[in-house]
Amino acid sequence: MSQQKMDGAQALIKTLADLGIEYVFGYSGGAAIPIFDALQTVKTDMKFVLVRHEQGAVHMADGYARATGKPAVVLVTSGPGAGNTITGLMTAQMDSVPMIVLCGQTVSWMLGKDAFQEADIFNITAPVVKHNYLIKSSNSLPRIAKEAYHIATTGRPGPVLIDIPKDFSQGPFTGTFDEPMDLPGYHPEENFKIDQAGIKEAARLLSGAKRPVILAGQGAMIARADKELLTLAETLGCPVVTTLLGKGVFPETHALSLGMLGMHGTAYANKAIVEADLIFNVGSRFDDRIIGKPTMFGRNAKLIHIDIDAAEFHKMIKVDVTIKGDAKAALSDLLPLVEKLPTEDWLATLDGYKKKFPLSYKKQGGLRMQQVIDELYTLTKGKAIISTDVGQHQMWAAQFYKNDESYHWLSSGGAGTMGFGFPAAIGAQLACPDKLVVSISGDGGFQMTLFELATAAIHKLPIKILILNNSYLGMVRQWQELFFENRESGVDLIGNPDFVKLGEAYGIKGWHIRRPADVERVLQQALDYNDGPCIIEAECIKTENVFPMIPAGAALEDMITEAPKQKMEKPTGST
Repeated sequence: MSQQKMDGAQALIKTLADLGIEYVFGYSGGAAIPIFDALQTVKTDMKFVLVRHEQGAVHMADGYARATGKPAVVLVTSGPGAGNTITGLMTAQMDSVPMIVLCGQTVSWMLGKDAFQEADIFNITAPVVKHNYLIKSSNSLPRIAKEAYHIATTGRPGPVLIDIPKDFSQGPFTGTFDEPMDLPGYHPEENFKIDQAGIKEAARLLSGAKRPVILAGQGAMIARADKELLTLAETLGCPVVTTLLGKGVFPETHALSLGMLGMHGTAYANKAIVEADLIFNVGSRFDDRIIGKPTMFGRNAKLIHIDIDAAEFHKMIKVDVTIKGDAKAALSDLLPLVEKLPTEDWLATLDGYKKKFPLSYKKQGGLRMQQVIDELYTLTKGKAIISTDVGQHQMWAAQFYKNDESYHWLSSGGAGTMGFGFPAAIGAQLACPDKLVVSISGDGGFQMTLFELATAAIHKLPIKILILNNSYLGMVRQWQELFFENRESGVDLIGNPDFVKLGEAYGIKGWHIRRPADVERVLQQALDYNDGPCIIEAECIKTENVFPMIPAGAALEDMITEAPKQKMEKPTGST
């Protein structure tokens, strides 16, 4: 196909292929037909996946990116098609996930005139994307596609949306593919030039610490700073806690690992933060879920914060030293300046907390989610890519499924998006066809995007779909029990289907687990099945609660490790 005979959509698809895009997830519609047509007329190695809902498409692109660190593309039509991407975009933006979303749009001369399926998606999505574009000419499409890829994947990653009026996607392309990017003021390369004064001050503070803790977040993972983080911890003899999204960036089976901190983190991770004299934050934004009451967090400690986004400095917690830039580059500069610290007594204290406050669950009284996750961890030796939905099962999975590798834990953090887990697993399985992918969902979250069973079945993806069914919105019910005198409102999911039979309607094999004694046997059967997706529905007890727990807005010192004996005050923080 000669350049002169190309239309805008064809130029766009060629550019995306040249950028290395592997997958396009989408749902067609009138305003996007020229772009869908270009997928057929332009020969590329890109693969298109037709989803059943636009939200599913964005979550699949999200899962693909979280499993690889690389972006995928989402392609949808105008109006409600574009509108259905909002939840997925918010999820990706809050968790710093790169992707490119292409939206068809009504013809340019009809913009603002309430045309059929018109929505001002440019302005609607402005708060939930890293950047967005409204196309104004066919010839600009290759340049803007390259800019979108660059913006999405550099600095603090995030989603970029391109809104494409139909007259520009199907209009003739007479431009060049070599037009340079035009991004004045955007210089992500500066993130690799680390301020050495901050590095030296961090080294000085570290040298005087007796009870240091490293807090590792997803930023360390995005920077691929795993080795540097491990070297730093082992050199210093310093324990490490991670955020929910940082799971795996430091091996959780390592002797220096304290697991996840925060609202449902391990007791010993939270106690370490409370008693630390220095907290070294590498790539975490001090989310409210991990800090509890801001005025109490680290109040007796020196605080060092490495982050690629300067907007996160002092936003939640005032720190002593800020180091802006790429975590891998910053740690590489720091490592030559540090040496072993006298932490033997400190580590002994923390080992005592591990023994005193272990993660545990009752072995009697019915089937518990914790047991299912724990046995899954044992059977898979912790090697699976785990995708979760949001709720109690998510927290128990974070507690009981230890991660030793980056990009093996996919979960919605900042947005807390129910319905994320299963479509994200589809994206991850497509990205990593030779790896074991397990989707762990609650019965509530799974039903929000269950229609993507068709997508998994059509592509014969060997995903293990584990549905932990307690017939409740369990985390909300837990809050109602603890803080609202057990007044249940809007949480009983009466009317749930038989999820195994539901899977059978899509041609998907399934099993029930109803007894604790059946867990290992059924899970092993599912793990041995690789002829496509399969469903494991575990019918769990209804009213188990997740502990440890820090009530929203409370300090880490206020952590409760078991059900309280007295009435609790309503939490003062956000959800």
